[in-house]
Amino acid sequence: MQSSGNKGKVYLIGAGPGDPGLITIKGKECIERADVVIYDYLASPALLKYASPKAEVIYVGKKGGDHTLSQEGINALIVDKAKNGLSVARLKGGDPFIFGRGGEEAMELIAAGIAFEIVPGVTSAIAAPAYAGIPLTHRQFTSSVSIITGHEDPLKQESSIDWELIAKSTSTLVFLMGVKNLPQITQQLIRYGKPSDTPIAIVRWGTTPKQKSVQGTLETIVKIATEANIKSPSVIVVGGVVTLKDKMKWFENRPLFGKRIVVTRAREQASDLVYLLSELGADCIECPTIKVVPPEDHKPLDQAIDQIKSYTWIIFTSVNGVLFFFDKLFEKKLDVRVLGHLKTASIGPATAEKLLSYGIKSDIVPESYRAESVVEAFKKEHMNGESVLLPRAAEARPVLPVELRKMGAQVDEVKTYQTELVENSANTLLENLGTRTIDLITFTSSSTVKNLRTLIPDEKFEDLMEGITIACIGPITADTAKDLGFSVHIVAESYTIPGLCEAIERYYN
Repeated sequence: MQSSGNKGKVYLIGAGPGDPGLITIKGKECIERADVVIYDYLASPALLKYASPKAEVIYVGKKGGDHTLSQEGINALIVDKAKNGLSVARLKGGDPFIFGRGGEEAMELIAAGIAFEIVPGVTSAIAAPAYAGIPLTHRQFTSSVSIITGHEDPLKQESSIDWELIAKSTSTLVFLMGVKNLPQITQQLIRYGKPSDTPIAIVRWGTTPKQKSVQGTLETIVKIATEANIKSPSVIVVGGVVTLKDKMKWFENRPLFGKRIVVTRAREQASDLVYLLSELGADCIECPTIKVVPPEDHKPLDQAIDQIKSYTWIIFTSVNGVLFFFDKLFEKKLDVRVLGHLKTASIGPATAEKLLSYGIKSDIVPESYRAESVVEAFKKEHMNGESVLLPRAAEARPVLPVELRKMGAQVDEVKTYQTELVENSANTLLENLGTRTIDLITFTSSSTVKNLRTLIPDEKFEDLMEGITIACIGPITADTAKDLGFSVHIVAESYTIPGLCEAIERYYN
């Protein structure tokens, strides 16, 4: 989206404190429209999914003195991109004007005569305490808040912080970037009159699955934080409101909090599983092992649709079967009216729901979501002489067509889609397995099992899988996993994504 004229425009966007769901609607829209996205260390990489595939994405993170690019270099980069007539989304952790040096970048843009907008973000000063269960104001404690940099050395001679004023203040004190200076901060507060038993809490990686919080008093917190290995990035909260933390803590109480779970489902279909697991507190790693693609030979599906009037039944065994069938139907300039004479069956509520989205209600939805259950359901139907179209995966099990033919039905099994091995996530998977940072791996189909097994070298398999919990969406997937050497711990009773998540939650509870 090149801007009109010779100069582009820069959007200084607050990316929020870490939870990608806390990005503002305007911030998301700016990312979507940008030609260039320049992002910081504390800006969630998950936000990059909103960027256009054509956008240039540049990381300029600064972490503990390790700078990818100096601030002066970042300023020059932003100005240069905008001068080339590009729309620039500058993603900054938290809010750009709360210790985010957004003001400095804005001044550079003003000096260069470049148009810009400020898109405020949710600052970690507010969000991290909230996710730890600490309200910064409360009628019983305080009605004001002070946000203070913790990055400045409190003992330097020319401190810009009035320690006497804030020590005697009744406000909640919030220090950002202050963990390295925690001993000095607590000493200065006590020195200038803050009682040594004043409650204090530290929240590390607030709003993310890595969140960890500790609490104590000004006198004890340094020892507590050291023993808990609390480091940056962290937010420090000082005041009576900290005592509400134990009662109001909610984020860290979720059933799967702290569990790192691998999602092997195809990337296009992983969102619902990732969302449900994340809502339960899990830290999800997307390592898709399969990609769902059209079949190599389109002719059988083309021919089946051309002679659709000759069929009396159509059976869908998956959401993918529905999607690819209707894509081909619409490609041939047809619509659902050509299916009006057919009876339909769907395996699973998700498949039935997807079919219903095209305006077709399934005549049969078996109680259990496997081929054997469909066979059982069809025993109530008169199938002798019926003509059945079965559009499904190239690798599907033969149970259904075999049993239907035994009932006297004529079955055309048509390959509607196929799965391919995805290897580009192998390094991420092996790295996390090697560092023992994975708790559980989910399998939603036999294909995901087979392909993940392919990615793990035989000589390392036993060692890498030691201590890893395996969760399967149903018994067929579980059998495949066992056959390939995995120890299966969880099998969903309801063979759906929600059913799998419920089974995982029950296992850990």
